[in-house]
Amino acid sequence: MTYELLQDYWWFLVSLLAALTVMLMFVQGAQTMLLHPISRQHKELLIGSVASRWELTFTTLVTFGGAFFASFPLFYSTSFSGAYWVWVLILLGFILQAVSYKYRHSEGNIFGTRIYDAFLAFNGITAPLLLGAAVGTFYFGSPFTIDLSAIASGELPSAGVAISSWGPWHGLEALADWRVVAFGLLVLVLTRSLALMWFVNQIDAAEIQAWARRQLLLHTPVLLILLVACLAALLCADGLQASALHDFVVVKGKYLTNFIEMPLAATGLLLGAAFILTGIIATITRKTYRKGIWFAASGTVLVVLALLAVAGYNNTAFYPSCTDISSSLTIRNASSSPYTLTAMSWVSLFIPFVLAYIAWVWRKLCK
Repeated sequence: MTYELLQDYWWFLVSLLAALTVMLMFVQGAQTMLLHPISRQHKELLIGSVASRWELTFTTLVTFGGAFFASFPLFYSTSFSGAYWVWVLILLGFILQAVSYKYRHSEGNIFGTRIYDAFLAFNGITAPLLLGAAVGTFYFGSPFTIDLSAIASGELPSAGVAISSWGPWHGLEALADWRVVAFGLLVLVLTRSLALMWFVNQIDAAEIQAWARRQLLLHTPVLLILLVACLAALLCADGLQASALHDFVVVKGKYLTNFIEMPLAATGLLLGAAFILTGIIATITRKTYRKGIWFAASGTVLVVLALLAVAGYNNTAFYPSCTDISSSLTIRNASSSPYTLTAMSWVSLFIPFVLAYIAWVWRKLCK
């Protein structure tokens, strides 16, 4: 493979892992249902349906983070060292999630289940909301400046080198942009909608199924409004196109242009949205239908893949800087060396076996 082909290949793999992570976050969506005024018995049924699957979500997220770090280390070092409050809150939520599933019903639990349920709800809200907002910054930018001069000179002070500098809020400034917040809310509502379809599929109690269908009916217009708002903001947004490794020009309607010039991404977006709506509508309108989750989950993967394709391909800056345009990152200037990408590509050949194992475990759990 050529170097550019390796970079394209690894952006696709990272995007696929991100898409699978978002799809598996129906677990987080399920955890937010603990905030609803339903009986303790019903809450236990809801959480019981996802309690044995949260580790798959967390494992996929960690794999996504590791693949991003290895293939595009400059993004990882820039975002994780600068916008660390966002990532700390996400990490804290997953730590609390693991503790809660471990101890909420253990012997000697002096807190009862309420405090652990609050931890699960915290993770259920913060993880999809902040990860969705982080994806929003891929299009609308973050306030950072990269300085590689000290590293390039080889003169590393004992205190270390700050690869990037950020504002006083360390990345939280991006939440002042309604478009970034809208992406976060979209992922949050989507995970809740997926969770409701999961309940219909997994829980045999007629009362729970009826409740889930009613809730899904209430979620659908909110989901559609957020989806339309996010797509409209994206298609109208300007983007950065690389003219050289660290030189960029502002292109009006860059992401709309990307969809036009990459028909496969446009097809994936439309097909994915159709799959999600099919799963939702069939679940709401057909009282005996219980397989909507599989349509919606597949559609979620396609939509996220399409969105990340237009963020990274076609010479687009996938991490634009709001403060210094030349600091923006692309898959060309943020990637690892050809040797590293080649070595990892050989390792990636085992991914189908890992996916097959996950599918096998999932099938066993469903039984």
